[in-house]
Amino acid sequence: MSVDAGPSSQNATAPTPAIAPGAKAIDARRVAEQVGAGTWQWAGAGATGGLQIDPRIPTLVPGFDAPFFQAGLAGYSDAAMRVIARRHGCPFCVTEALLDRTLLAGGRGFDKADLGELHDNVPGGAADHPLAGQIMGSDPREMAAGALKMVEQKARSDKEYRKLAYTGTEAPAKQILRLPGGEVVGEFDPTEGMGDGCAEESCDPLDYIEPEDVGEPVTASAASTPSLRPSASASLAFEVIDVNLACPVKKIEKKSRGGHWLTDPAGAIEILEAVRDALPASVVCTVKMRRSFDDTPEMVENFHTIFNAAYRMGYAWATVHARTVEQKYVGPSRWTFLKDLRERHPDKVFFGSGDVWNAEDIFRMIAYAGVSGVSVARGCIGNPWLFRQAREMMAGRAPTRPTIAEQREVLKDHFALSLAVTRRFRHGEDATSRNMRKFAIRFAQHHPRCEDVRKRFIAVSSTAEWMRVLEEWY
Repeated sequence: MSVDAGPSSQNATAPTPAIAPGAKAIDARRVAEQVGAGTWQWAGAGATGGLQIDPRIPTLVPGFDAPFFQAGLAGYSDAAMRVIARRHGCPFCVTEALLDRTLLAGGRGFDKADLGELHDNVPGGAADHPLAGQIMGSDPREMAAGALKMVEQKARSDKEYRKLAYTGTEAPAKQILRLPGGEVVGEFDPTEGMGDGCAEESCDPLDYIEPEDVGEPVTASAASTPSLRPSASASLAFEVIDVNLACPVKKIEKKSRGGHWLTDPAGAIEILEAVRDALPASVVCTVKMRRSFDDTPEMVENFHTIFNAAYRMGYAWATVHARTVEQKYVGPSRWTFLKDLRERHPDKVFFGSGDVWNAEDIFRMIAYAGVSGVSVARGCIGNPWLFRQAREMMAGRAPTRPTIAEQREVLKDHFALSLAVTRRFRHGEDATSRNMRKFAIRFAQHHPRCEDVRKRFIAVSSTAEWMRVLEEWY
């Protein structure tokens, strides 16, 4: 899921326990040791062969070797954060959600996933796999074309992907382009350049599309998606495509996206079918959901309708966040829902999410709810050591806190990686400094003088200032 955990979320609650009666009494260390020894009985998996994870998962995604991963977090989980997490034991990561329209417009979709031309083993290379690309949108055919563009990594021109999305459909409206601050900088016509004799460069929009201002989505039928087929020459960039039916984002012109699809099971299923049909069989498809839109019986039933349909059409697993869409990030999640879901579906692979704040919570959720693994979201911001600690527990050792020297190295490396991600943008160093401040205030929580360090990091606006804070406090 893409969690908006930044300043704009405003409604995210501080770390609190989930609703899970009896979970506190679970011996997380003992569970972790059983998982590490390969003796934990994963629901529906049969013999594990000594693996530390349900064997069905690494069969589908080689390298996914532990029962946890880093979720997609809006504004956070760029390649720099992902690579740092992997260096500390995270086996699998998800990009933040990419809006289908942004991808098809040829704008910042790939830049936000950090999959551009990067060198010297910086983000976007072999160090950032296995990887799931998460996509979110409002129209089946646009979602299918956007997902195909993600996995093919521009094996075709932008114009060709737009043709796949829009040819034979009702012409979409022009889209207003805005800078993040709201300034209108132009318009983008998705059909521009699709006619004969039009130069390809005329299709390129400005470099940012504000998701809230993309206009009325196209009306298209999933029945028209069979023409969406992967290019034989494509080098696939993602092992997994994850469809986001979870985020509590705003609607656009009354059209669903993210978690709003939980109010419309027929539409959600149409999107899932379109994406799965468009991608090659070698690309694993998964879905991120919340436990319901709200707690009414109708909405709860909608969840089960979509959940069951996803598996029927070949989705490998669902990741289920144990809050409702209406809750956003306020109040406790309900691990009780995950437990009930496991009782309903003893054989399905699915991951749990919500109120996982430390390594112990990973193994408590596994034991309490019977999930196949755990998606770690806000709990790992500024805390990549959580993944190391989980590995230590699996090895039968006590989880270790990061030393000051370890904190310094991670802060230094994370900044350098983030600078590599943003270097191809204008004002890349300024952007990196701004971006890293939100990480730094979370990293500072590990320092003995956390409040003093937090205040110093907030004022950072350059690489030199970042290094001065490290020299002064680390």
